[in-house]
Amino acid sequence: MITTPLPRVQASYDVVVIGSGAAGLVAALRTADAGLSVLVLEKAERLGGTSAISGGVMWAPDSHLMHDAGFADSAAAAADYLRAATNGSMPESEIDWYVTQAPRAVRYLADNTRVRQLPLARPDYHLEWPGAAAAGRGLDNAVFDPAEFSGLAETIREASYFPPISMGERDDLRGAPIDAELLHERTQAGIRTMGGALVGSLVASALDRDIDLVLQARVTGLQPEGDRWRLVIDGGAHSVHSVSADQSVSAGQVVIASGGFEWNRQLREALLSAQITPISAPSNEGDGLVLGLSVGAGLSDATSIWGVPVIAAPTQNYDGHPSGRMANVEMTLPGSITVNARGRRFVNEALNYHDLTRVFSNTNPATGRPANSPAWLIFDSGYLDRYPVAGSTPGQPEPWMLTADTLAGLAELCSISPEGLVQTVVRFNAGADLGRDDDFGRGATAQDRYLGDPNNLPNPCLAPLVSAPYYAVPIRAGVLGTAGGLRANEHGQVLTHAGDPISGLFAAGNCSATVFHDAYPGGGATLGSAITRAFAVGEFLAAHSTH
Repeated sequence: MITTPLPRVQASYDVVVIGSGAAGLVAALRTADAGLSVLVLEKAERLGGTSAISGGVMWAPDSHLMHDAGFADSAAAAADYLRAATNGSMPESEIDWYVTQAPRAVRYLADNTRVRQLPLARPDYHLEWPGAAAAGRGLDNAVFDPAEFSGLAETIREASYFPPISMGERDDLRGAPIDAELLHERTQAGIRTMGGALVGSLVASALDRDIDLVLQARVTGLQPEGDRWRLVIDGGAHSVHSVSADQSVSAGQVVIASGGFEWNRQLREALLSAQITPISAPSNEGDGLVLGLSVGAGLSDATSIWGVPVIAAPTQNYDGHPSGRMANVEMTLPGSITVNARGRRFVNEALNYHDLTRVFSNTNPATGRPANSPAWLIFDSGYLDRYPVAGSTPGQPEPWMLTADTLAGLAELCSISPEGLVQTVVRFNAGADLGRDDDFGRGATAQDRYLGDPNNLPNPCLAPLVSAPYYAVPIRAGVLGTAGGLRANEHGQVLTHAGDPISGLFAAGNCSATVFHDAYPGGGATLGSAITRAFAVGEFLAAHSTH
């Protein structure tokens, strides 16, 4: 049996982990390896959280996997890059901690779990900065077959929109359609890729260790009980088995790894300054943040997000909630531009998705409102014939796409300035014909070109918009998750507002503040932060175990 029914859990454990994403599972595995009894509580109906539906990439510099694959790196170079990327917000002690601990976490996963990571040929997001790496710091996941464990495939969250291909395979497509036969074969076999492969491998590793995994177990209360903790669990889904719907369990140590608060409207309005569209697991409602605050935890980087531009098609739903898809590939490919209500481009569309999203919330000083939201992806029929848009079939427009025979007509449909859009396209086309973007430099760097179309020369990111009809889809500022939350130290110990550790309480993942302090050094920074801190939690618990 993959999971344990809540009524059958033990009365007490050495360690209870709240959340079953990559952070929670890595902390659980490393802790269990020290001989400690571990319980993992997941409030949703399936395991994996946002990790399971993510791209699954971990940004980890100077790992042995990089060197084995022939990619050059060093701790010194990684430290130089993090200094530039975080611009003073990441203290030297934390930089040293990350460049030391991230490779150790990668080695632990390779040597002690079923996780199989593979270096990607992706560049860091700012190759112009000191210490940047041209490739190898982002780690993909090998395709995972859950067939060995009956019921495992059904117990892990399904992907929200990513197809069953690895991130490396996706990158190699450069916007081209996926092999339909390969997709069919993998879907039929239940193969998991990307974040699903990462979580599947971690869950299988937890089963190897007989770790108790419980679904539909929302933690609603956390109280100190002597030198231990008492967790109250809403067991409503299991109440048929017991007189009371609630159950409690005693823990020597508690690890909060329950995701961010992006799906909690009240917390969003209280902590975030701009409107965002989440595309993470809808179970991320800030439960862990609220629990930590209830016992005196401090906050850090609370306004930070893992930003991403989003295409939110009206047909895109996940877990019964309106959702969306990352739009960075569509924005990068040649034959498209992104404009604001004035019909003007406002950013290099091939910029990394995190930094790009910041520009959406720029304020128009004349109105005091966002200058670049709403925004629109504009493309021509040649683009539509070549590339899928939010999962569409090339050459086949979707009913939710706006279309017109002229740019001015398209602008009217979008309620944007026709004159502005026409002038923008004329200027853009003049440079795109020459492979040049004089306004924003799109396609001028290796990181820009990585997701472009290598068959489109001289610039993989630029082509003029010339073929009617023209199309438009809205682009929103979105998030992969919130990136601020409970304040924690290098061991993952939750800290009070005064900076003192709360005995026996730890945090990792998006419920805690990102280790990068609102910076995004490269693809996979979200999981890099989560897994590295979770590994550090497990190391600390193992070192202080009496077993």
